[in-house]
Amino acid sequence: MKLRLSVLDQSVSLAGSSEDAAIRDTLSLAEDCERLGYSRFWLSEHHGLPTIVGSAPEILMAAIAARTTTIRIGSAGVMLPHYSALKVAEQFRVLEALAPGRIDLGVGRAPGGDMRTARALNPNAAVAAEDFPIQVRDLQAWTSADGRHAGITAHPRGSHAPEIWILGSSDYGAQLAAHFGLPYAFAYFFTDGQGAEQAISIYRRLYQPSERHPEPKATLCIWALAAATDDEAQHLALSRDRWRIDRGRGVLGPLQSPDEIAARGFDATEEQGLASMRARAFVGSAKTVSERIARLAEAFQLDELVINTWAHDPAVRRTSYTLIAEAFSLTAAASRT
Repeated sequence: MKLRLSVLDQSVSLAGSSEDAAIRDTLSLAEDCERLGYSRFWLSEHHGLPTIVGSAPEILMAAIAARTTTIRIGSAGVMLPHYSALKVAEQFRVLEALAPGRIDLGVGRAPGGDMRTARALNPNAAVAAEDFPIQVRDLQAWTSADGRHAGITAHPRGSHAPEIWILGSSDYGAQLAAHFGLPYAFAYFFTDGQGAEQAISIYRRLYQPSERHPEPKATLCIWALAAATDDEAQHLALSRDRWRIDRGRGVLGPLQSPDEIAARGFDATEEQGLASMRARAFVGSAKTVSERIARLAEAFQLDELVINTWAHDPAVRRTSYTLIAEAFSLTAAASRT
């Protein structure tokens, strides 16, 4: 089976630009990714962070739905403990009405920010995560074809319903997705792959078939950056390298220019901290990156992978997604469907 590729975008703010520009660039990128033949365009939800400024994926999804016609659009994800399951179901039913058959509802349990911000979103944030399985159960019922649950009907109803995904970076999400018979996406980029093999194995072993998904359906979300050469890609990836080091020290901010980072360099301790991440990174020429992606998909027996790419220059991201799409002949495959 030919490998399908999708995109996870996080609306990353860039040094020298504005945060609202990052939102507009997300919309433009979605249109580009549809033309390139990517299967899905997913959007993350984070709060109170100066780097990842996509705080309302459902609003971005509506805007993207108006600009695209074929690509599936999804949240990756809605941090469900912040909200009422009914309200989320209603929002995504509206999205499904706007883009019938194209909506993915990815949900997660993490706060997507610090706990002070989480409490501002939901005063019961400290205990809300404990109800996550109940919320998923309710959400599954309110987004079903019937839309009825607990004596309440979620509107608008229609011939299509959002496809729910469970997102996670641990065994917990894998077990929950398996229990409810839902697709599962592991945040490989968040853990540099640690725990991925065990989580996917647990998901498949414990999977309970559901009406919509009689077979398990899993994917990995990876971070990848392709450029003309391996050296160029590694240079461009310095922006994320610097961010990873700074995040570990509790320092967050817009993504910085790789040229400025290269001029400053990293100290010995920082280089040591980056070594393991770089060893597992999908960074290089189109050939290097596509071969690594193909090997990963084969190792996990996956027919789809989701790619997340950061770069200080928006054009660099577009080049990367273009090179990867061409390596896997995505546009040609899309034209045949």
